[in-house]
Amino acid sequence: MKVGLSLYIQNYPDWDRFNALERGEDVPPLEPNTDAQVWAEELETVLMIEELGFDSLWTVEHHVSPYTMVTNPIQALTFVAGVTKRIDVGTMVVILPWHDPLRVAEEMTMLQYVLRGRTPYIGVGRGLGRREFKALGIDQNESRGLFKESVDVIKLALTEEKFSYEGEHHRYEDTTMRPRPRDPEALLDALCFSWGSPSSAPVGASLGLRPLIIPQKALTDYHDELAAFGAARGEAGFAPARPRLHLHMYCHEDAGKAEAAARRYVPEYVDSASRNYELSGSHFGRLKGYEHYKEAAATPLETMSEAWISNSIWGTPDQCVEKLRRLCDAFHPEEFMLTGRYGAMTHKESLDSLELFSREVLPAVQAIPLEEPIAYEAPASTA
Repeated sequence: MKVGLSLYIQNYPDWDRFNALERGEDVPPLEPNTDAQVWAEELETVLMIEELGFDSLWTVEHHVSPYTMVTNPIQALTFVAGVTKRIDVGTMVVILPWHDPLRVAEEMTMLQYVLRGRTPYIGVGRGLGRREFKALGIDQNESRGLFKESVDVIKLALTEEKFSYEGEHHRYEDTTMRPRPRDPEALLDALCFSWGSPSSAPVGASLGLRPLIIPQKALTDYHDELAAFGAARGEAGFAPARPRLHLHMYCHEDAGKAEAAARRYVPEYVDSASRNYELSGSHFGRLKGYEHYKEAAATPLETMSEAWISNSIWGTPDQCVEKLRRLCDAFHPEEFMLTGRYGAMTHKESLDSLELFSREVLPAVQAIPLEEPIAYEAPASTA
């Protein structure tokens, strides 16, 4: 079993000032070294990742807010490729509607070259944050069509030296991409898809993408969506695929202190996500393809936090191993991607947790054998 580390780079303590600034209130300017300090600390963790024993490093894409301060995940992973020798890398996710898909294919190709034989797992999605679409000048109502066309163009750019494409949003005539990828099929086979609304799962599956779960609800609620995902992959002629699971993690030798940390920092992360995505807003009902998120507006923050706490991996080393074993039994995953710092957690707290996890949890979890993908019945029942 592979276990990767997820890099968020959050500045949670700045949210109140940032929201006041958005409202037009008179607030002090951000101290310029604040974001730089968070980045410096997180890069220190990156430089330790192979020594800690993790199999991969993953990161995200977000803009504008202090939610996560990684604006180009493939650029960040190119740095990771240069300072490591063993690990794979991945995105969770590149938001395709925010990019020219030819540029994404170029960046994927460059990343494959600088990894020198290691694998870039490029997760893609269509995005949710209204302020991010607005800042980038993209109509969020068009995200579903932009996503589908982007995947089409990326596939063509990677597999055909010269291609043309005529879509509603993207048009290319006799276009080429250089350098040609070292192994286009490996890039395509490693493409992953993360979805938010249940109706989106079959969309990515029908394009041959692999499932990447970044949970927005209880993990047990994903079995039906994985069943729909697997059915859509099968109908499109693709083999079954194991999901990758993204989770928050905190490990401490004292069970009570581990729980206290989880109950402090996981809700802070949920609060940050809720602010970034404006989950309590009424705008989702007016956005095409986002109607599912209207339910989130009626969900109390405390309820969402409890679901996230339940999903997260926290506790003593033995407790963490047991939780990950149960998830292996329930989902037959390909890999876990664990976030080790979130909310207002300090760099030291994160490193202490990661070092304990790497010594006493990683070896046991990495020894768990991969199992065949679950053959879900349709409709699947939740466990």
